Amino acid sequence: MKMVDLVIVRHGQSQANRDNIFTGWTDVPLTPKGIEQGVAVGKALKRTGIQFADANTSYMARAIVTTNIILGEINQLYIPVHKTWRLNERHYGALSGSNKAVVKAEVGADQLHRWRRGYTEVPPKLTHHQHDRRYDRLGVQMPLSESLAMTQRRLLPFWQDQVAPRLLDGKNQLIVAHGSSLRALIKYLDKIPDDEIDQVEVPNGKPIWYRFDEHLHVVKKTFITTEDE
Repeated sequence: MKMVDLVIVRHGQSQANRDNIFTGWTDVPLTPKGIEQGVAVGKALKRTGIQFADANTSYMARAIVTTNIILGEINQLYIPVHKTWRLNERHYGALSGSNKAVVKAEVGADQLHRWRRGYTEVPPKLTHHQHDRRYDRLGVQMPLSESLAMTQRRLLPFWQDQVAPRLLDGKNQLIVAHGSSLRALIKYLDKIPDDEIDQVEVPNGKPIWYRFDEHLHVVKKTFITTEDE
């Protein structure tokens, strides 16, 4: 049976992760720990011996830098890196830039959990669309806010049109993205019901390895251990 591999990784710890801040489509740099996590992921992937045909990441600096760190560690910086806004973190709307503990104190733990982990719950919206040259040049309008379901809807065309065809061609793929966009992808791959996705957490810098058969059925799912665990 012909097998093909996909590894998905949430970027290393960012300053916003460290400071418990909602970020969404805002760029924030990696912390020193986040850089170390990227190195640890690369070393772990090098031990597997997987040779990737392509890497895929978002338009966010924290994911792009993590991708480059990983590819450097596995000596595969030469492979194509496909950047897409469709892998961006979900847009947290008016919550962007807010401290999660402060929001929890204002609205309560239950409401915060629904905004962060629910499937259809949409966080408070911005009053107007923001503009950023990286999206304006694509003709992409930045969201006012996104639920996880909305994040999945804009992510799946990239999976279906780009990643899945390469996997069907036997080309191993690496995806480096964000907590919510990867939760949306995991929900799709693992067929997780809407009311159970709130139990899924994707930690920074902890690679997940999917092995598919020739029909893209999941044969095996493995959580790869890194040296920093």
